[in-house]
Amino acid sequence: MLLTIDVGNTHTVLGLFDGDDIVEHWRISTDARRTADELAVLLQGLMGMHPLLGDELGDGIDGIAICATVPSVLHELREVTRRYYGDVPAVLVEPGVKTGVPILTDNPKEVGADRIINAVAAVDLYGGPAIVVDFGTATTFDAVSARGEYIGGVIAPGIEISVEALGVRGAQLRKIEVARPRSVIGKNTVEAMQSGIVYGFAGQVDGVVSRMARELAEDPDEVTVIATGGLAPMVLGESSVIDEHEPWLTLIGLRLVYERNVSRM
Repeated sequence: MLLTIDVGNTHTVLGLFDGDDIVEHWRISTDARRTADELAVLLQGLMGMHPLLGDELGDGIDGIAICATVPSVLHELREVTRRYYGDVPAVLVEPGVKTGVPILTDNPKEVGADRIINAVAAVDLYGGPAIVVDFGTATTFDAVSARGEYIGGVIAPGIEISVEALGVRGAQLRKIEVARPRSVIGKNTVEAMQSGIVYGFAGQVDGVVSRMARELAEDPDEVTVIATGGLAPMVLGESSVIDEHEPWLTLIGLRLVYERNVSRM
């Protein structure tokens, strides 16, 4: 079994692979204050419930692949792999790790590991050219060339950030549930805010992706647009440019990177 861990700014997603198949997954909050010991206890609690794994921490785990956008959490997870999974091969995605995707940006080291991992999975699953739209703390748009190169992208405020900002900065507004309203024209304040979020972000995705596709390929229709991230389902039905929805894109990318590096360890 391969344990994959994708640490985002808000949530951490864990996936358990049996070969190429993801057989279990969990989503927990990302807390930069958690120590390695606390993370180990959390992992034991989650994986101890799975029938394919043993009762002891590490039983049934043959490999670990991790990417993180929060450096302090990456540091603690490194300690977890050392102390609690010492005999298990572990790949932490950072500079020097082989991904198979050339990074053609001004400063490759500043590109988030999760964005590169998404590109790895997009190339493997769909080929290029492609655009990955990841609905996380930020909404990121990442472009992959026809030759499988990561060539850059776009970063925009995420859905939850926008909802929180409206609630904080609007004197008569408040935090709301992110849900599809009854109609575009809201009949009350909550529905009006929901409409602005859902349809506003769908319009943003359509506009940004269309512009990116025109730069990415002579025929924009050749570009495959893949949506991922926890909040992607809120926009899927309203966007006209998304071709594929792959909720486990980052975890799949981690599996691929693990396979490309474990033989070198």
